[in-house]
Amino acid sequence: MRKGVLEFCILNVIAQGEAYPSDIIGQLKEARLIVVEGTLYPLLTRLKNAGLLSYKWVESTGGPPRKYYAITPLGEEFLKELSNTWQELVNAVNKTANTKVK
Repeated sequence: MRKGVLEFCILNVIAQGEAYPSDIIGQLKEARLIVVEGTLYPLLTRLKNAGLLSYKWVESTGGPPRKYYAITPLGEEFLKELSNTWQELVNAVNKTANTKVK
C-alpha cells in the first residue's frame, strides 16, 4: 500500500513541473513522507517504463548532467484515476471512522 501511495505522491509532484530526483525527495520530506534515493529511483524507473514518465538530460554547471522527469499524457490520465481512487478510499475510511458502535 505504501508503494502505491508513494507512486501517487511522486506523480503529483512531477505533475507540477519537471523535477530532479533530489527535488522530489525534498518535497516528499516536507510532506513528512520520508523517502531515500534507494526507494525513489526504482519507483521512477518503473513509472518511466510504464510510460507514465519521461525524462531529459540537462547539462549542469557544477558536475555531470542531471536527469529531469516529466509526466506524460498517459501519466496524467493515470494520475486522474489514482486521484479518484484515493478520494474513494478517503471517503470510505472517513465513513467507517465516523460510524458509531452500538
